[in-house]
Amino acid sequence: MGKRFLVTGGAGFLGINLIRFLLNKGCEVTSLDIAEFDYEDVKDKVRIITGDIRDRKIVDQAMEQVDIVVHAAAALPLYKKEDIFSTDVDGTRNVVDSAFTHGVERVIHISSTAVYGIPDHHPLMEDDKLDGVGPYGQAKIKAEEVCLEYRNKGMCIPIIRPKSFIGPERLGVFALLYDWAKDGKNFPMIGSGNNRYQLLDVEDLCEAIYLAAEGPKDKVNDTFNIGAKEFTTMKEDYQAVLDYAGFGKKIIGFPAKPVILALRILEFLKLSPLYKWVYETACEDSFVSIEKAEKILGFKPKYSNKDALIRNYKWYLENLDKFQGKTGISHRVPWKQGILKVAKFFF
Repeated sequence: MGKRFLVTGGAGFLGINLIRFLLNKGCEVTSLDIAEFDYEDVKDKVRIITGDIRDRKIVDQAMEQVDIVVHAAAALPLYKKEDIFSTDVDGTRNVVDSAFTHGVERVIHISSTAVYGIPDHHPLMEDDKLDGVGPYGQAKIKAEEVCLEYRNKGMCIPIIRPKSFIGPERLGVFALLYDWAKDGKNFPMIGSGNNRYQLLDVEDLCEAIYLAAEGPKDKVNDTFNIGAKEFTTMKEDYQAVLDYAGFGKKIIGFPAKPVILALRILEFLKLSPLYKWVYETACEDSFVSIEKAEKILGFKPKYSNKDALIRNYKWYLENLDKFQGKTGISHRVPWKQGILKVAKFFF
């Protein structure tokens, strides 16, 4: 048998994709998540613990007989500020300290490229300045600091900073594009769309995590950017979905400044489907160097931006009946379209 993994956030989008990946590798898997684990295809193959990473007793229970932890649980940007900090910072400390106490072999921490804030250069490197935008970006930086604290105590804690990742089970903000593509609509974009915005297929992310779990401790005990190797402009990449949908529709760019101003107002009025990190960066370049992961981990991404978007869109169409009419603030359900639901009529 393979190694024994604990995946925090196991019922989430990354969690379930990683669990399926690890099971296919012959590993034993425990899932710890506050949400219900409702995946019938693997439910009987996984040790399931339902609980909050802010609850140390639950974390300690999940940590028993575990070799490697993949810490993917997090409160996402649409959560309340206090929940983001208590989950992403205090919860991370619970997980890492429990792993330390239980003598776990290594903890792979899933961070975010949100730690770089709104950068003034590209590509972004792992040693660039960290400047989190909003509670989520700030909390992710503090969570990394917890990891570094325990790395200094001798723990092996690879830190993974993935770009926005998509694939089976991913909805969230991307459901906006897929819904409009499905209904044969043009799709609006903040700015011209000529900026380069790197994405990542979740399968490639799972591969990177596994490489960090399997590689020599002295090499993988580091921080790695993970993203697609092949990507063009946002306009070109997103157009691939509209082309696949087959209605002859186009991405339509709008001047960034007035759109961002309008979205700030709409967010204040709770009518916007987007949060600040999305609309403030959507018209800017956003890509990282993956050379370090390629060299040290042996990371070789299989999917381009276009491949990943279309793969996700195909899954969306095949599973539409499971989530139609549902909305929420996680990646596993579509986000509310807010006033865009009205705007859609004119596209």
